[in-house]
This record gives sequence, structure tokens and C-alpha cells, in this order.
Amino acid sequence: MYKVNDAVFGELSLFLSWSKATSIDFCSKLSDIELIIDGEEDGKFDQEQYDAYLAFMENWETLQYNIVQSILDYYIQRRHELGYDVGHNEDYPLIDTAEQLLKHINLDGIIIKSAVLSEYIDVGLTFSCSWDDENGLGVKLLRGQVVEVGWPRINFPDN
Repeated sequence: MYKVNDAVFGELSLFLSWSKATSIDFCSKLSDIELIIDGEEDGKFDQEQYDAYLAFMENWETLQYNIVQSILDYYIQRRHELGYDVGHNEDYPLIDTAEQLLKHINLDGIIIKSAVLSEYIDVGLTFSCSWDDENGLGVKLLRGQVVEVGWPRINFPDN
């Protein structure tokens, strides 16, 4: 296993990708996450990755509430598409506020994409969620804006 101590990202280990375990405050709850940085084995990263990460962290306080609202909108739409808005479903409970939603999701990963590998996403977020504990949920961001919320989260690192 390779290691690198990056001035911006900190100490990262390379297994399948560069990563480290860390914690971040998400909507007033400390979340243990995996920070994943796309990169080659040499441990050098793109300036765009640094810029995306620094902008993301600088705007995190306000950005996280936009993320939660986007997830809530997605959940309400998904629940409707599945027909669970007309009858009770244990797996897809009625959730119509951000406060209710936060009881059903947990941030578990932040992915900083390589500009070379993806021109449509610079930051990806992965969540565990009560309604799909096998696949979870992913959120794609481009320049600080949510561009997609969806499932399964396992597709987000490769897009």
C-alpha cells in the first residue's frame, strides 16, 4: 500500500484509490466518512481537484442544506414513482421535511473527482439511507451545485 502526505488532502493511502478516514460535521451531526481522491499511483493531483475541494469545504456550511433539500426532493419524487405515496410502505416512510430526512440518511463518503476523468462532476457524496441500505444514495456536484441525486451510490465514483 502506497502513502502520500498531501499539503491539501492530508495523509492518503492508496488501495484502489487514494483515501483516508476522517470526520465532518453534516447538519450538526459528526459523520465518519471516507475521503476519496481520484488519482494516479504517483500521488499527484490536478489543480482542479484542489480548487474543487477547497471551494467545497469553504462553502460546506451553506452547501449541506442545499444537498439535503435536493435529497428530500429526490426522495419525494422516488416515493411517488414507486406508488408509495398512496399507501403505507415500511421501507419508504412518509418524509416531508429536512429534519425527518436527516433521521434516515448518513453521509459516509466524499469523492474528489479528477478533471481528466470527469468533466461533469467535481465532487461526489455517498450516503447510507434507511430506504435502500444495500445501495445507498449518491449526490453529484459541479462547481458547488447539485447536478444529480440518485441511486445506486456505487456508480458515482466511476462517472
